Amino acid sequence: QVHVVESGGGLVQAGGPLSLSCAASGSIFSTNAMGWYRQAPGKQRELVAHITSGGRTNYAEAVKGRFTISRDNAKNTVYLQMNSLKPEDTAVYSCNVVLNWNMYWGQGTQVTASS
Repeated sequence: QVHVVESGGGLVQAGGPLSLSCAASGSIFSTNAMGWYRQAPGKQRELVAHITSGGRTNYAEAVKGRFTISRDNAKNTVYLQMNSLKPEDTAVYSCNVVLNWNMYWGQGTQVTASS
């Protein structure tokens, strides 16, 4: 059985930083792609950042240059460092990880950037 737990997030003033982490545990023998998604009230869920098992990354245009995704394969953990947060970044952020060729979602964490 695999468990995926997110941590981090919270409330920050616009322009400030926040970081998220997503750790997987359990019977894991293969770690594949990992990513972060977000969903703001009244909007569809969107991809924020994605990182392959080889470390290749891609970002949504809205966060390029401000957010950084990284991973620690030894810890089965993916991180999202968010800098220069804007009010429009306010959303519930969820990690999505492919482990043992199955897809798992984190529980979601609220990120709020106040103006």
